[in-house]
Amino acid sequence: MRAATMTHLVRHAAGRFGDRIGLTLPGEGEYSYSQFDQLAGRFAGGLADLGIGPGDRVVLYLPNGWQWIVAYHGIARLGAVVVPANILLSAQEVAYIASDSKAVAAILPGERSAAVPLDDQVCRIALGNAADAMEFESLLHGGYREPVERRPDDLFTIAYTSGTTGKPKGAMLTHRALWESLVGTATFHVRHSSEVVLSSLPYAHVYGNIVMNAMFLAGTRLVSTPKFDAGRAFELIEAERVSLFEGVPTMYYQMLAHPQIAGADFSSLQRCTVGGQTMPVAKIEAVVDRFGCPLLELWGMTEVAGPAVTHSPYWVARPGSIGLPFAGMQVRIADLNDTSRDSPCGTPGELMVRGPQVTVGYYNNPTATAQALDAQGWLATGDIAYADADGFLYVVDRKKDMIITAGYNVYPAELEQVVAMHPDVVMTAVAGIPDEEKGEIAVAFVVLREGSQLDEATLLVHCRQHLAAYKMPRAVRFVSELPKTSTGKIMRRLLANIA
Repeated sequence: MRAATMTHLVRHAAGRFGDRIGLTLPGEGEYSYSQFDQLAGRFAGGLADLGIGPGDRVVLYLPNGWQWIVAYHGIARLGAVVVPANILLSAQEVAYIASDSKAVAAILPGERSAAVPLDDQVCRIALGNAADAMEFESLLHGGYREPVERRPDDLFTIAYTSGTTGKPKGAMLTHRALWESLVGTATFHVRHSSEVVLSSLPYAHVYGNIVMNAMFLAGTRLVSTPKFDAGRAFELIEAERVSLFEGVPTMYYQMLAHPQIAGADFSSLQRCTVGGQTMPVAKIEAVVDRFGCPLLELWGMTEVAGPAVTHSPYWVARPGSIGLPFAGMQVRIADLNDTSRDSPCGTPGELMVRGPQVTVGYYNNPTATAQALDAQGWLATGDIAYADADGFLYVVDRKKDMIITAGYNVYPAELEQVVAMHPDVVMTAVAGIPDEEKGEIAVAFVVLREGSQLDEATLLVHCRQHLAAYKMPRAVRFVSELPKTSTGKIMRRLLANIA
């Protein structure tokens, strides 16, 4: 393998693993490493025929599937810049990303192409028929292209944040940033060439992206589904003899509550991973007990190219901890009132990170860059965390989700840990709701197991046994589901709408 760049990843994998199957799309087909190399090389040739080359931005707005991977690595092979857009984004959001990143081309589903208002200079490439676009398949007739040479510190992708507090920001990530996250994830999780991985995470998300690319690095076989279904996951784990399942907390909640779990065969599983959001310890322990394997918690974010902190299956389990940082990544816990000072051991503060995975800044947004990155290169993550005496990290909550009630700081995740301990609770989220007297009050939104008769008074008695009075939820709302992102992350900011 050449220097730490993404440009040669698929070509290298084809040389090592050849005709072995790398991707299984249940019900659709399978693809070998050699096939991906040929497809990505020809797609790169098709893009080059359009005049696309090193440094050009290309928006990738497709659902999970072999075409997404071929397009991604075709763009990479030319030294162009990938601009991933989640398939659940609206047409206007995709248009904003294309405009903000100064994209020269966009790859879209044919049925959505006309709805996305792109600038006339942006070349449209459509998967499926679209009167206003070139056909995706036509680019596969281009001449095979070998990977171009790029440097590790060259820009590789512009990954846009969710934009929950305004317009999305484009985090600029280098080849080195993606590579370091990829290698760190594969190393800590002990991926190997006989591994079978099951994932429904979107490739456009940094977590799902690293899971997908690990296939090429370690020679794993990825069983990929377009969306998550708990019952289907049980079937695939057994049928495909899955050794590693990758998910977010809500996936595990749904699996634990699913009636098929009683007869599910988890004998092939060696470990699972969970990231994207804090997960109550009670649910972690339930997964470990029922699945019969370690559940490795991890932490990452768009601005660090994917996972950057995690556990190893060889370590003693520490439920609730996100683990230790990857090699080369530095972390510190900054005082909440003065980020130039460190918080004492065990005291919550803002998690700050520095190292090769950290974004070099937000594209065309120097103000946001200055707010997130200090002069020493420390990135303010917005997560409140603490470190124990051994250096293991624990995320308490998101800084913006902290509830201030009658002058006291209340962390929703702490309350969620307690509510989730009740055996009738499938899933919970706590949010701050405006209150005239206290400023905000904590309200617990709860999804119950099917057939449960648990009421508010009983659940509050349970909470009172574990929480100080000022931390108690002031109300409970029983709901059938919680608002979630495409990756399954619970969106607390939307809970107020159903209060």
